[in-house]
Amino acid sequence: MNKVYSSPEAALDGLLFDGMTMMAGGFGLCGIPENLIAATHKAGVKDLTVISNNCGVDGFGLGILLDAKQIKKMISSYVGENKEFERQYLDGELELEFNPQGTLAERIRAGGAGIPGFYTKTGVGTLIAEGKEHKDFDGQTYIMETGLVADVSIVKAWKADTEGNLVFRKTARNFNPMMATAGKVTVVEVEELVEPGEIDPDHIHTPGIFVQRIIKGTFEKRIEQRTVREREAG
Repeated sequence: MNKVYSSPEAALDGLLFDGMTMMAGGFGLCGIPENLIAATHKAGVKDLTVISNNCGVDGFGLGILLDAKQIKKMISSYVGENKEFERQYLDGELELEFNPQGTLAERIRAGGAGIPGFYTKTGVGTLIAEGKEHKDFDGQTYIMETGLVADVSIVKAWKADTEGNLVFRKTARNFNPMMATAGKVTVVEVEELVEPGEIDPDHIHTPGIFVQRIIKGTFEKRIEQRTVREREAG
């Protein structure tokens, strides 16, 4: 099975459809699948439900899908860097399912592991708990959260071999490994693509069994918030 595709458009061919659910890796702008997001935008699919920690920034990352009104619903943890996200949500144009960050990560991990639901104390007694099943364990109240699975997961890795074994680099690891397991189809973009056997098995973070399609991308790696110190006089 040849998993390597020539372009992000080719890698997503036949996978995108209106109303689908998509997971997109990354945290802020760190470790986001820039090329696959751009290809999704180009394809013009709409009414998407996107599962991602946040939604990029205005005009970049998942923000370009927001700008084009391609996203119907976000399942997220943090949305504070995107003014268009705020505007659409407050104007009733965008549905939002908020999750505590650890809960979101565990919902994705559970989905990838075939676990339909789990109990957590996080959110008990808050708006997060409304409408959810409550259960006591050892005198403590927990709420049930459901696992998450997507029609397609788009993931960014640092290195892969042509069999789809993945290595993530530093904080770009974030949500990417668990999302790679929770997509019915997982498409990965990488900075380096090597032959099987060139990655030490002990260094593999995600086995290739979870990956169906791979592209070698080009990356802008935009800085989300650039902070510099004023040059000292003299």
